[in-house]
Amino acid sequence: MTRSVERRFLLIISGALLLVVAPLFTLFLVLSSEQFAKSQTQHLAVLITSNSEALAKPLWDFDIESIERVVATLISDPVVRRVNVRDTSGLFDLTKNRPGIVNAAELASISRPIHYKSLNGQRHVGWVEIFFEPVGLFSAFDTFTAILSGIFLVTIFLVTCAAVIGNRLMVVKPLLKLTEAIDATRLNGSHHQVDWSSNDEIGRLAQSFNEMQAQLEREEQELKWAHEHTTEIYNRTPAMLFSTDPQERITTVSDYWLLATGFERAAVIGRPFSALLHEDDRALYAERFSQNALDGEQRDITVRFICADDRLMDVLIAGTLLPATGQRPAASLSVMTDVTELRQSEQRNRRQAITDHLTGLLNRQGFEMALENSISAADSTETELSCLFIDLDRFKGVNDRLGHAVGDAVLRQFVQRLHSILPAGEVAGRLGGDEFAVLAGGQQAGALGRALATRIVALFESPFLADGQEVRLSASIGLALYPQQAGNAAELLRKSDMAMYTRKRAGRNGAHIFDPSMLDDTIHRSEIESHIEQALKHDWFEVHFQPIHDLATGSIQGFEALLRLRHPQKGLISPAAVIPVAEETGMIGRIGAVVLDKAVAQLARLSTFPSLEHAYVAVNFSALQFDPGLSARIAAVISHHGLQPHRLVVEITEAVLMEDNPQIRATLEEIARFGCRIALDDFGTGYSSLNYLNRFPVNIVKIDRSFVSASADPSPSVAFKSRLLIEGITMISHKMDCQVIAEGVETEAQARTLAEAGVNFGQGYHFARPMPFETLLERFATPAVAPDVVAG
Repeated sequence: MTRSVERRFLLIISGALLLVVAPLFTLFLVLSSEQFAKSQTQHLAVLITSNSEALAKPLWDFDIESIERVVATLISDPVVRRVNVRDTSGLFDLTKNRPGIVNAAELASISRPIHYKSLNGQRHVGWVEIFFEPVGLFSAFDTFTAILSGIFLVTIFLVTCAAVIGNRLMVVKPLLKLTEAIDATRLNGSHHQVDWSSNDEIGRLAQSFNEMQAQLEREEQELKWAHEHTTEIYNRTPAMLFSTDPQERITTVSDYWLLATGFERAAVIGRPFSALLHEDDRALYAERFSQNALDGEQRDITVRFICADDRLMDVLIAGTLLPATGQRPAASLSVMTDVTELRQSEQRNRRQAITDHLTGLLNRQGFEMALENSISAADSTETELSCLFIDLDRFKGVNDRLGHAVGDAVLRQFVQRLHSILPAGEVAGRLGGDEFAVLAGGQQAGALGRALATRIVALFESPFLADGQEVRLSASIGLALYPQQAGNAAELLRKSDMAMYTRKRAGRNGAHIFDPSMLDDTIHRSEIESHIEQALKHDWFEVHFQPIHDLATGSIQGFEALLRLRHPQKGLISPAAVIPVAEETGMIGRIGAVVLDKAVAQLARLSTFPSLEHAYVAVNFSALQFDPGLSARIAAVISHHGLQPHRLVVEITEAVLMEDNPQIRATLEEIARFGCRIALDDFGTGYSSLNYLNRFPVNIVKIDRSFVSASADPSPSVAFKSRLLIEGITMISHKMDCQVIAEGVETEAQARTLAEAGVNFGQGYHFARPMPFETLLERFATPAVAPDVVAG
């Protein structure tokens, strides 16, 4: 390396001399030659001029001796090499050469004419010609010039030697020391420094190198300390740390890892990590390991780890990939966390998440998961599955009447009874509220499901006892089959739910098997629901009025407000189709508010007729409308339209009173105190009880149309018994200070029979059909067709 640096330095010096000194020396010679030539030219001009004048007279006189003396004088000049003198006649031609001339042809010459001044004037008598050597590049190289050139060359040599010596001392030597220090550092690993000090660039280089070596030594010490510190942290960190190579072999493990797993370090280093996992989890770990290596991302995974004592430990493995560098292969640094307790806790939480805390059955989420699993099992075994959807009838009334604690106790008792009849392994769940579901599987799942439904219905034959109270309930059950009637879990549950609602609408307390016709009914109900939403949005609901007549006088006492939905394309839609859907969807409250407001507002308009200023309007209310704010809303509507409270009759069915709900009872009492009257509709059907007249503030009893039509039955026995029932209901109602209205009066004979039985009022087609408000206005606005009305 040193020779190379010196050689390059000498080459640089030599090149510099060739490029700078040689041109300068050549220029010096050229300038000297030019100066010498100029001096020689001037000397020869003077010489030939003076001697041409000296040769004029001798040449005129043909004085040969004098001519030879002048020529000898000329040839003695050191510049002159030959002299030639000749006359004009050509008779005289004298040439004299300096001794030693080799090649006369290379000589240069100058000539001058010789003129003689005679008495007759100036005469040209001949010529004189001097020959001399032409001036060359080294013509002027005399002793002085040679001395100057020698001094110049010696100076260049000395400078070159000084540069070489300086380069060796100031560059090569410190470079040698620097190289020795670098080689010593490379070979020995220790950070050697350069023993050199100077105030130049090499000195600064040596100082910088020494500082760099010192810095590297400090950093190496810091790295060693950091490595020791990191290793200590790695081993002292209370986490199970381990590293693997690209072949998934363990390269390092922390002390805490060894402590937690019970292994010795030598026993695991170099082993594939998957060899320490449960055999069922090895494929999962291998897939994760290969996927991480493929896309460079790290995925967490939970596997079962086999400890040294064969104990299984659930561990969560999370790590990071260390990509390969120039000298380091790829690796993976991972932390292994014991999640055994967490996994157990998750399992407990999962069980809790899918378990109904009140009954211990599966909740909806758990049942749906079990249903999916049961369907998969049925598919694999080619068996059938029956799903029973159970809804407890009138259970809401239990909560409202006796409180939720009693309701919860009843649900728990029902589940106990259910467990007693369920075959082993069958799945049951509480879907929410009072809705339950049961699965029955096997080759004859349909027959098993029907038999199970019959046994479940029988569970309600005996009352439930809770908090000293007897509670009687029934159940509506829907049943659907897989795969005959449903292709998946959601469809099976939905169709069993549809079958349950069909049973409930058919009268509750029994089971119903899904039938494809229910889909049409469901579609129809969906259309009705859509029509209701549009009607509420676009004000399609209207009120039709049916007059209520005094059977004794025939005069109108009031009107029953009847709901109608007038669809712009489909026309009037039956309230029998609208109301059940409205109750199921919860829209009955909004509809009721519209009907109430329109009925009261339109009665207020009818009151402008003097004959109707005391007429009332009866508005039907569903049990679902009886919330704590109902009485306040009724009062607000009556006050807004300026009516007296007694002109509004709140009409309810026996089903409302059957709930025996304290909230309904309190609301009815508030309405009665406000001044409105209460009418009991459809009296004598279903679960009717005369006790309602005593327990609730009822003012009006409406006899169901079935009794009225039976009073004119062709069978004398049936007609007689029906009249007796009407007379009995009327008499008891009057004893309870209740007025009686008969519904469905269609003939004059029925009207007379009812009047003879003491019934106060009647309504039906015999008097008038329900009519829109505008039609009613027209009738009263035309005196000729106006019916008899209430007397003042």
